[in-house]
Amino acid sequence: MQTVVCVGGGPSLTAADVDACRDQTVIAINDSYRLAPWATALYAADARWWALHQGVPSFLGTKYACQRGAEPWGPTVLKNLGMLGWSDDPAGVFTGGHSGYQAIQVAAHLGATRIVLLGYDVQASAEGKMHWHENPTRQPFARWVKTYATLAAAALERGIEIVNCSRETALTDFPRRSLAETLG
Repeated sequence: MQTVVCVGGGPSLTAADVDACRDQTVIAINDSYRLAPWATALYAADARWWALHQGVPSFLGTKYACQRGAEPWGPTVLKNLGMLGWSDDPAGVFTGGHSGYQAIQVAAHLGATRIVLLGYDVQASAEGKMHWHENPTRQPFARWVKTYATLAAAALERGIEIVNCSRETALTDFPRRSLAETLG
């Protein structure tokens, strides 16, 4: 079984959880590369993110985006195939409106038969934090939560297991398990 861990930016994400994944194939999403600088891949959809981070020259893994304009910063720019769906084409992703949705498809493109979600809170914390890092930008979480049903059904059709190991989450489309149980 090929396991790929997608590390999102939810406020419940901990450095200890990320460190527990060091022996796995890991896709760090957006600023989560700061907790996993050793990750296999870095996924950030937005060209503005790549420009703001100057392409993250210190990150040595594979870099992906899906917005034109990111090319000067070094990521492979995948085709935007539309809003909802599952891409079997490794050159493209459906967006779902956010990077976490897209990273799941990238994990499948990398050969995952099991995808582990960490930091996929898709909700603010009780204290009102949107992310584990210092990004206070309000997010359309309620809209994003609805998009995951399309990925859950498509993954099942392809024999891909998606397990949500986030400490806190609004997602109900995937089975929940502890990270230790899932990777152990």
